[in-house]
Amino acid sequence: MTEDILRQGLSALSLPSERIPALLRYGELLAEKNKVMNLTAITDPEEVARLHFLDSAALLALADFRGESVVDVGTGAGFPGLPLRILEPSIRLTLLDAQRKRVDFLQEVCGELGLLDVECVHGRAEEFAASRRESFGLAVSRAVAALPVLAELCLPLVRVGGKFLAMKSVDTAEELNAAGRAVSLLGGRLEKPLDYVIPGTNIPRRLVIITKITETQKKYPRTFAKIKKNPL
Repeated sequence: MTEDILRQGLSALSLPSERIPALLRYGELLAEKNKVMNLTAITDPEEVARLHFLDSAALLALADFRGESVVDVGTGAGFPGLPLRILEPSIRLTLLDAQRKRVDFLQEVCGELGLLDVECVHGRAEEFAASRRESFGLAVSRAVAALPVLAELCLPLVRVGGKFLAMKSVDTAEELNAAGRAVSLLGGRLEKPLDYVIPGTNIPRRLVIITKITETQKKYPRTFAKIKKNPL
């Protein structure tokens, strides 16, 4: 049944189905590891397929990832970055998370699936920016944080002309308004968000798109304590 859900969902997104076995194996590894550490509150395989894999895959129908260098900030159990890389092999992917156990799990998954070119980094985004500033074409994040906070963590990593893509619920009008000043200060421009429905569900989602139009000032990102205490 899970395979059918993935096949139908990928077909709805006009994506090929030959990578379904890799997604299924990823799901098995996630379920196994989730027994000993908290990676996801979603445990039913069919729900993992819909709410993790197909939600992530939907981005491939909304933005061009082909051949791009992509950093997934606060990736957690690998979403959305790892499903994107599984489905679009030309992506040069970096998975970034502050928890070592999560990064160790992601390295195990990448090893199991033969994704040996995926970079799994243990670190905080504001520290990672010191060495990888403005070196990615795309930054993505499904992290649960306010957009001004996410923008300060992610936009410094994106080169001019690239984009930061934030996965959000559709109830973000107030958040988008609040983020305008921060995005501008960080060298970005808010584009019209794209709303979509996760394939096989009636769950609406929103992709917030920020284009990097000028270099981010060197003073950003600040330390996370300052970002949290006083968002831009």
